Amino acid sequence: MFNIQAVSFRDPDAPAAFTRSLRETGFAVLKDHPIAPERIDEAYRDWGYFFASPSKESFTHKPSSPEGYYPFRSENAKGSPTKDLKEFFQVYPATALPGEVETTTRSLYEDLVDLGGTLLKWIEANTPEDVRTAFSEPLPEMLSGSAQSMLRILHYPSQEGQVFDAGATRAAAHEDINLITLLLAGSAPGLQARDREGNWHEVPCDPGMIAVNTGDMLELASGGHYPSTTHRVVNPPDAKAGPRFSMPMFIHPRPEVKLSRDRTANDYLTERLREIGLGS
Repeated sequence: MFNIQAVSFRDPDAPAAFTRSLRETGFAVLKDHPIAPERIDEAYRDWGYFFASPSKESFTHKPSSPEGYYPFRSENAKGSPTKDLKEFFQVYPATALPGEVETTTRSLYEDLVDLGGTLLKWIEANTPEDVRTAFSEPLPEMLSGSAQSMLRILHYPSQEGQVFDAGATRAAAHEDINLITLLLAGSAPGLQARDREGNWHEVPCDPGMIAVNTGDMLELASGGHYPSTTHRVVNPPDAKAGPRFSMPMFIHPRPEVKLSRDRTANDYLTERLREIGLGS
């Protein structure tokens, strides 16, 4: 049975329940977490103004750097020939941000990195010893000193009156690259995860929740103990439905961290970025 657990951050049993859900489904959902819903709403509002403004083009990313604005249909999922129906902005610690989103976004970034470190401590403490001893270093230490974690602000425009290639979706089926992803509740439904039998399930992420999923780097480092579950964002059933915003925080280790005997985090990241059309 595919049962993504919704875990209260304040529950004394939260670390074990959270880690168990990641092990069984690749996903877990946090309730009662430290980031107030009003802050998330404010960020979506401010970034909505940005994506609606022609000035966004001045923040377009440079080929030599992953940070900044990516125009509509810049990215495709690994193995998918069709570009996703989205535009987005990638934020790292030193990224230049539009003034109207600067304060809110910096604050969210810092708090999400802190929360990601806490969740890695939970996972480390609840991982079987034989799996844990195979890590090149403890999971929280992989994050220490890293400037690679990335907050992505995603805008899926309204599809009313638009015509797209057959099979084009907001985000085609994919797995994440990093250790874990913290996904702040989206402004509209659409996130789905696939179980081992190939069936798709809605990921619960009501306002005030954070969906967390395992990335490929943690799957590799754990020898498959924590599965990196395939997920997607489907088109709205009604073409007249409005836009959708979401903000995933991708928690990355330092580039030199060994994920396996022969692969560092940087090796793996470089390979995957090429596969999704974002690498050189």
